[in-house]
Amino acid sequence: QVQLVESGGGLVQAGGSLTLSCAASGQTFSIYLMGWFRQAPGREREFVARIRWNDGITWYADSVRGRFTVSRDNAKNTVYLQMNRLKPEDTAVYYCASVVVGSGKYDYWGQGTQVTVSS
Repeated sequence: QVQLVESGGGLVQAGGSLTLSCAASGQTFSIYLMGWFRQAPGREREFVARIRWNDGITWYADSVRGRFTVSRDNAKNTVYLQMNRLKPEDTAVYYCASVVVGSGKYDYWGQGTQVTVSS
C-alpha cells in the first residue's frame, strides 16, 4: 500500500502563489503516476495535473496549464504542485493520488488540503 499526505494549503489573494506537497510512504517503489485533483463545494472532483514517476512527464488540465507546475523529488518520495496566478475559481480541496504499476486507476488518495483564493 501507499500512504499519501498533502500539505501546503491555505488562504491566498488572487494573483498569489502557493505550493502544495504530497509525501508518499509505504510501497513507493510501486508508484507509476502521481496526480493532483481538486473538488470545490457543490462540484465534482476534477483532474488538475499528473506526473509520471520514473521520467517526470507531465499532463495538465486546460484550466491550469501555464499557471500550475507539477514536479517530483524521487529521493524524498514527494510530489509538488506549484500554483501561480491563482484565481478565486481555484478555490477547492486539493487531493493527491497515486497509480501503482499495473493498475489502471488511482488506487490511493491523500486526505486533501484546502486552498482558498480570495478576490
